[in-house]
Amino acid sequence: MDNVDKKILDSLQDDCTVPVAELAANVGLTATPCWRRVQRLEEDGVIRKRVALLDPGKVNVGVTVFVTIRTSHHDMKWLRSFTALVTAIPEVVEFYRMSGQADYLLRIVVPDIAAYDRVYKQLINGTDLSDVTSSFAMEQIKYTTRLPLHHAVA
Repeated sequence: MDNVDKKILDSLQDDCTVPVAELAANVGLTATPCWRRVQRLEEDGVIRKRVALLDPGKVNVGVTVFVTIRTSHHDMKWLRSFTALVTAIPEVVEFYRMSGQADYLLRIVVPDIAAYDRVYKQLINGTDLSDVTSSFAMEQIKYTTRLPLHHAVA
């Protein structure tokens, strides 16, 4: 990955709908070599997909809940079952296995507390958990999908 690839990625993180000719001009290439680089970045898995970012409030999921989960189960059978349970809940938009005090961290988006309670009941009804701790975000101070590219190696 060279500096031109990084410029392409930076531009696409800002707006992935930019026409190839405009993208090429922004990074100092002509359209064909620029398009080849984009295709290579997609084939290499650097660009996983192109998406539209939605305003959560305008689609009625403006409440964000961070949920930490602890369990006494640490076997693959339980993990597969728990993963299937969590990934089937559309309100769970991020799901991480953690080190430290919590075993798992979820980010859940819902319209209100009652909707979160329904998700909570799905979680506790679907598997055996030791502790579920919910924290409601009061204000989103920073949110970005843009990854820093200065760490990317050539």
